[in-house]
Amino acid sequence: MIPALTGFAVLLALVFLRMPIALAMGLVGFAGFGLLTGWTPSLAMTARLVVDTGQNYGLSVVPLFILMGNFVSRAGLSNELYNASHAFLGHRRGGLAMATVVACGAFSAICGSSLATTATMAKVALPPMRRFHYSDELATASIAAGGTLGILIPPSVILVIYGLLTEQSIGALFAAGILPGLVGVLFYVGAVRFTVWRRPEAGPADAPMPWDLRWRALGGVWGTILLFIVVMGGIYGGVFTPTEAAGVGAGGAFVIALARRTLTWLVLWQVLVESARTTAMLFTVLIGALIFSNFVNRAGLPDGLLALVTAFDVSPIVVILLILAVYIVLGCVFESLSMLLLTVPIFFPLVQNLGFDLIWFGIIVVVVTEISLITPPVGLNVFVLAGVVPDVSTRTIFRGVTPFWIADIGRLLLLVFVPALSLYLPRLMGH
Repeated sequence: MIPALTGFAVLLALVFLRMPIALAMGLVGFAGFGLLTGWTPSLAMTARLVVDTGQNYGLSVVPLFILMGNFVSRAGLSNELYNASHAFLGHRRGGLAMATVVACGAFSAICGSSLATTATMAKVALPPMRRFHYSDELATASIAAGGTLGILIPPSVILVIYGLLTEQSIGALFAAGILPGLVGVLFYVGAVRFTVWRRPEAGPADAPMPWDLRWRALGGVWGTILLFIVVMGGIYGGVFTPTEAAGVGAGGAFVIALARRTLTWLVLWQVLVESARTTAMLFTVLIGALIFSNFVNRAGLPDGLLALVTAFDVSPIVVILLILAVYIVLGCVFESLSMLLLTVPIFFPLVQNLGFDLIWFGIIVVVVTEISLITPPVGLNVFVLAGVVPDVSTRTIFRGVTPFWIADIGRLLLLVFVPALSLYLPRLMGH
């Protein structure tokens, strides 16, 4: 266990020295494994992981869902989602911010990326909120927080990677993410309500929209609904596997983009290049994490943690709360994917031995990594938003998201103590 803890300390030092997280994990994992077993076995392990990861059929779902999300972003479906949400919520105080949260939740259901959801909705939702004199704090916070839903509401790339790391059903994980995602939307709407209750001038109300225009706006989201039903309904109905569903989703998003005439040869090239770049980044981080995971497993860290927990004779739920506290602290330093890849291989054997459901734990882990997307000093969604809206400082955005991450803490505790919220739908599928 001592070599593993030393490796963690070296890894953190390298990250603070601004070494890329993928390279840091791979380097520490390779060196640690070599010191424990010899350099020839370490070279063989690394080479095998690189080849096996590249040839892993299950991982093909990742680039396909990324491609689907990029096509959806280019098709302009986010505009229709926001318009429909605005039509039903805009007349309330803070209604445009609520509409932004709802639209982010719906868009993430076909995008699967928090960063893409944040960047896209910033261009769609921020101009109307500024036109109605919303405060920059509330306007940007609703976008940054709403964007975090992209890594939970299926299809989610993060859930796919968690499923591959822990050998859990991706379909069951997708089903488990639906209710917690909807709860997240409700909690974020509550955060908006709290903000405008405390400061009414932060979110003025718009004039009510006639019902015929509301129904017309709702009719504009047929593409989103159809794509979600085909992809998720196909998985839950047993029509095709998650990988096949990702292919169908990417093809469907391509057809929708063609039908909406938003796809040119240049846009197609940009979508393909962006998807390839994102996929390469994810695979590089994943390979580095798997190398590091092999090292810490060889060093006996999971078994050591289990022995430590057993020696102290603490309640299993206390162990879960301690793990979540570690995640919240790490979230101040690491971005969500790196944190997931770094910690899940260490924690999931312990959680499994304590008798907890790994599907439930996966949802808990994703929710706690969501919090890291909007908390200082990293807050990746905040920095993405600051890049899209350079006239608003990160300090202003961080100040605005405070009620939202407090709402996230409340949702996290609810999911921890009411596992049925995460497990009800998977159990209907027979998990």
